[in-house]
Amino acid sequence: MRIAIGSLMQETNTFVPFRTTVETFESFYLHRGEQMLTGYGAARVEIPAFLARFAAAGAEVVPLIGGYAGASGIVTRAAFDALVGDMTDRLAAAGTVDGVALALHGAMVVEDEPDAESEIVRRVRAVVGPGVPIGVSLDLHGHITAAMLQPDVFYIGYREYPHIDMWETGTRVADLLLDTIAGRRRPVMALAKRHMIVTPMVATTGREPLATIVRAARAHEASGACLHASLFPGQPWLDVPDLGFAALVCADGDRDAAQRVADDLAERAWQARDGFEPDLVALDAAIRTGLSSSGTTVVSDIGDSPSGGSAADSAAVLSALLRLGADKSGRLTYLTLCDAVAAKTAAQVGPGKRARLRLGHRNSPADGAPVEVDAVVRSIGDGEFTMYDAGAEGTVMQLGLTAVLAIGDLRVVVRSHPSFEWDTGLFTAFGLELKRAALVFVKSPAHFRVAFGPHAARILVADTPGPTCGNMRRLKLERVTRPLYPIDWNDQAPSSRNS
Repeated sequence: MRIAIGSLMQETNTFVPFRTTVETFESFYLHRGEQMLTGYGAARVEIPAFLARFAAAGAEVVPLIGGYAGASGIVTRAAFDALVGDMTDRLAAAGTVDGVALALHGAMVVEDEPDAESEIVRRVRAVVGPGVPIGVSLDLHGHITAAMLQPDVFYIGYREYPHIDMWETGTRVADLLLDTIAGRRRPVMALAKRHMIVTPMVATTGREPLATIVRAARAHEASGACLHASLFPGQPWLDVPDLGFAALVCADGDRDAAQRVADDLAERAWQARDGFEPDLVALDAAIRTGLSSSGTTVVSDIGDSPSGGSAADSAAVLSALLRLGADKSGRLTYLTLCDAVAAKTAAQVGPGKRARLRLGHRNSPADGAPVEVDAVVRSIGDGEFTMYDAGAEGTVMQLGLTAVLAIGDLRVVVRSHPSFEWDTGLFTAFGLELKRAALVFVKSPAHFRVAFGPHAARILVADTPGPTCGNMRRLKLERVTRPLYPIDWNDQAPSSRNS
């Protein structure tokens, strides 16, 4: 039994001004061929799960390409063709395979194609031919479309957000693919959508109203009505047609049963739509709360979340902290910024020296102006650390040249690459103990709660500006299917099915 494995994962934000290229993938990771077998190290993500399950089944694995570009701007057609072409060339050279396992995100947008994952699957199918099963794992922030439902292709999404089940999702895909190859299962898919968008900060799977819908999905699976019921609250920072909340259901040979489950779950989401309103706090109020309260206050800078595609270089929080005198408060505040130029300048100045720097908005000049600061360079490093908190634990993060700056009572971790802020190592790896800070700012909508929650006396989400803003009514959307809740909802009833 021979099974090909591949991955191209990128979450697009169509509101940022920069593009995603092959170099963007390389700045995170890009494993080609045999590199996939060892390149993931101890990371508990999908590809290592594929490898473990297929090895246990005695299958021969054919590694194609494993690429990751985090969340960033629209992917150039040249980069997409180069990477998918590499994948399909390796697949063609491998000869006959019994199945293909792919780890995709679900919200990749190419310059001329808003539904990149559908194209990836079509191009893989063109190589392997009809009848060869293709199993795909997806992030629950994927943008799911009817075009993704192709013959002999099944999808399984993450069950958890924050994302603490990437390995487990890979395991579920691998097991079902093995069962399909052996003839024990015959997966069929059904999709239902509602044209509504929700901010990820309130669409966590342990929080209402999504928690109730998640329990309904698990109940459908337990009843035998379907094999896997995947919910996709989606990535709201996409201006593409048919954006919305999706229920994608896999059943064993019974497409009508899958459709009934999908319709039920999508309708539950629609009926609960008012419960997804975010509880945002004004940035100044969040700062004042943290500085005047006991313990550590952790604040989400949601508008500048690199896990949603931002450049992570907004100076809005830094500017507000300085304006409110947090640098002279007598209590520590931690925050981050992505600014490769400033990191390089600090490195040239050297630890222990004072530097005059302009911080922020290198890649987002339309969103604000840099802030000039007089800082002491506390440390310089290569920005590498291993994630140990739940989620993608075991993943080695590469932040590039990183400088820790002291601006009075502020500690700013200035890094060169915009990577997701899920792990406390973002600060602790650079000598900043969380318990010493009154305020800790994290550029993440929700995932940070897993790692930072145990250290927080309270958690707030600040209504910060940027391409990942938490207020859905601020988004300027032109290509989406209308009406779209909550931006311009009227009394027109939503369609019951998009499949």
